[in-house]
Amino acid sequence: MRRIHFFALLLVAAFPASLLAQAKNLPGPDLVFLNARIYTGAGFSDEKPQVVEAIAIKDGKVLAIGATAEIQKLVAPRTLVFDLKHSPTEAIFPGINDAHTHLGGAGRTKLHIDLTGTPSLEAMLAQISAAAQAAPAGHWLIGGNWDHTFWAKPVLPTRQDLDRVTGDHPAFFDRIDGHIAIANTAALKAAGITGKTVPPQGGAIDLDKDGNPTGIVRETAQELVYKVIPPPSHEERLRGARLTMADALSHGVTSVQDFSEWEDFLVFEELEKSGELNLRISEWLPFIMPLDKLIKMRAHHPADDPMLHTGMLKGFMDGSLGSHTAAMKAPFADEPNNSGLPQFTQEQLDKMAVERTREGFQLGFHAIGDRGTAMALNAFEVARKDCEAQKGAAACNDLRDRVEHAQIVDPADIPRFAKLGVIASMQPNHLLTDMNWAESRLGPDRAAYSYAWKAFLNAGVHLAFGTDYPVEPITPYRGLYAAVTRMNEAGSKTYFPQNKLTRGEALAAYTQGSAYAEFAEKHKGMLLPGYDADLIHLDRDLYTIPAPEILGTKVLQTVVNGKIVYQPAK
Repeated sequence: MRRIHFFALLLVAAFPASLLAQAKNLPGPDLVFLNARIYTGAGFSDEKPQVVEAIAIKDGKVLAIGATAEIQKLVAPRTLVFDLKHSPTEAIFPGINDAHTHLGGAGRTKLHIDLTGTPSLEAMLAQISAAAQAAPAGHWLIGGNWDHTFWAKPVLPTRQDLDRVTGDHPAFFDRIDGHIAIANTAALKAAGITGKTVPPQGGAIDLDKDGNPTGIVRETAQELVYKVIPPPSHEERLRGARLTMADALSHGVTSVQDFSEWEDFLVFEELEKSGELNLRISEWLPFIMPLDKLIKMRAHHPADDPMLHTGMLKGFMDGSLGSHTAAMKAPFADEPNNSGLPQFTQEQLDKMAVERTREGFQLGFHAIGDRGTAMALNAFEVARKDCEAQKGAAACNDLRDRVEHAQIVDPADIPRFAKLGVIASMQPNHLLTDMNWAESRLGPDRAAYSYAWKAFLNAGVHLAFGTDYPVEPITPYRGLYAAVTRMNEAGSKTYFPQNKLTRGEALAAYTQGSAYAEFAEKHKGMLLPGYDADLIHLDRDLYTIPAPEILGTKVLQTVVNGKIVYQPAK
């Protein structure tokens, strides 16, 4: 303990003396934690975590860190002080920055029929039946998050299955990954879908042996149904936003990089104006939107707003592994006639990437399959070469383009990430769901390079971690557990352990890596003077507890912008 005190005093002395002097002349910090175990985030990546006893916060920023005796000198009568009394279990960490969420969709999931975790088709239909009986006549039944890979008979549902329980209600439910959905006969009729309907590019409509729709629509074909479903009301979006923000904060998530609808962004603006926005949101815009509209949307809200702003452009290269729609270089091992559904031709993608990069947009492409990832890298390379021709190489060295998910990557493409400065934005929690069947989809050789977090780090690639909420729960602790163990939650199965991460590497990806991915690493992701005062007070020390105990982590306090925004009810 004497050593920690000495180190902490050095830390205080290392920061500008003028800062501490000014602090002592002001009315005092707003918030202080004393006698705590505080991980500042410095040293995570090289397994030399910096730990201090105390932290002072003022005006939404970290004012000072160090030993309790030093920080206590800054306390004023107005300061809110928490003394953790050297708790042997509790610890404070930088707030989690979730690099990939869908808050709007999560809100709708909470308000509509949530089929998450239904253990069988029969259980799914029973839940839908109950909702149908309670709904007004003809009312659309919508929701989703079903996952047939959990069922004893992992066979996709059909429209006839839904017809048995939906009565006169049109019904449409997307799969957990959002890349396929099931519609009943009434919904197909409302959308005008028949066996002769030609799906849009990048989509597919499953047909039975008689050439009639089964009810499964894939990728872009889902839009044929979505466009005839009444949109959510403003009040529904507000309710959903409040629920999802509360969910995030209760799990220690202080920032999100989000892809929701524009109407949801307007709701976030409304919540900010009313003082209810306690979660930092960087909102992505649709890559496929016309360029002139994207420029107007970017200009709609101040880019330097620390709580809410627009960020990168999100595009889709392919679908998902669970839906067999990921774009693969070779067919799926369990479907030898299927190589997935690319959403663009390379020529289309390259042209759009160049146009948008010229306008200063950061690009982020959803890519699950190795072909989808290669297409994304090809487009980034073309756009970068055009940028260098237009502006010179120096102006194009920090584009920070991203591949979202990067689940299955050809080993030859991993060095290309580093060469192009492309960020691998990944979600370790997906492994907990996918490891039960991923190898059967891919075969052992490709599976060995799936979810390859360590291989990316070893190649010098920046990692940014998130959850893909609501595809997975927004708790980051499942992902942290997966990253450091590559085991299922029961601890009974391991998936290619050579790609495990250390605690520090995984924590860095959830904090500093995510901050880097949104150009915020100079003020977010660590608890150092001048940084955003976003922190989480946990009931356990993520660095030292046995790995299985990470799954049970509870948040005791969440602080965003220097304010306590979550504490569990007592």
